[in-house]
Amino acid sequence: MIKITTWNVNSVRTRETHVADFLAREQPDFLLLQEIKCEAHQFPAMAFSTLGYEAEIVGQKSYNGVAILHKGGVEVTHRRLPGMNEEDAHARFVEIRVKGMRIGGLYLPNGNSGGEAGYQYKLHWMEALRAHAAGLIEADEDFILAGDYNVCPTDADFAPRALSVNDALIRPETRAAFHALLHTGLTEAVRALHPRETLYTFWDYQGGAWDRNIGLRIDHALLSPRLAEQLASVNIHKDERAKTQPSDHVPVSVMLEE
Repeated sequence: MIKITTWNVNSVRTRETHVADFLAREQPDFLLLQEIKCEAHQFPAMAFSTLGYEAEIVGQKSYNGVAILHKGGVEVTHRRLPGMNEEDAHARFVEIRVKGMRIGGLYLPNGNSGGEAGYQYKLHWMEALRAHAAGLIEADEDFILAGDYNVCPTDADFAPRALSVNDALIRPETRAAFHALLHTGLTEAVRALHPRETLYTFWDYQGGAWDRNIGLRIDHALLSPRLAEQLASVNIHKDERAKTQPSDHVPVSVMLEE
């Protein structure tokens, strides 16, 4: 089995102990981190190295930032989402090639800040991701694109009244862009195995969201066709949210048969 986990840690330096504990306990083959909120030289790589993990880091001061922790033997194929120009300073994408497949870790823009320009940036990013996925499908590549998508694909993916009707996570254009991504030939891992279950991956720090189970499902793993056939199980590690000083997101693990 290959275990690939995605987790928006909301500051890896704040959550360093949580991440180390998770690695030691769960032993994922690959851990995709989002919102690390630090530059590469500030990343606590040594703490994870002692557990046998190397790190591919795309950092940014105070904001955004992604990384992939792995056990070696990988080739970094992208440190920026193809299709986004070099002036885009947001650290939101990293992709590796390993074991005959590509693994992309992503932190998709939220879209609720920056007014209409901020929302258009979200849609532009989603279109670039769709085009990248379509290119990989056309090239007959095996791949997984996992991370914080900042999209609730359906009304079943957020608690009642958790979001306003105009929230960028559920606007019709957002959902259309997500479905266009799926229509390239991808399978959404969680819903493939749990099509109707109420599942969340994020609970806000405000308003007692965790205690009241007012959550969102915005962390997704999308699989190319052959990897979808290898999908064995998924696990949303909900217990992480109950810990002291947790991230507002929890890890999502995908198990693939080799």
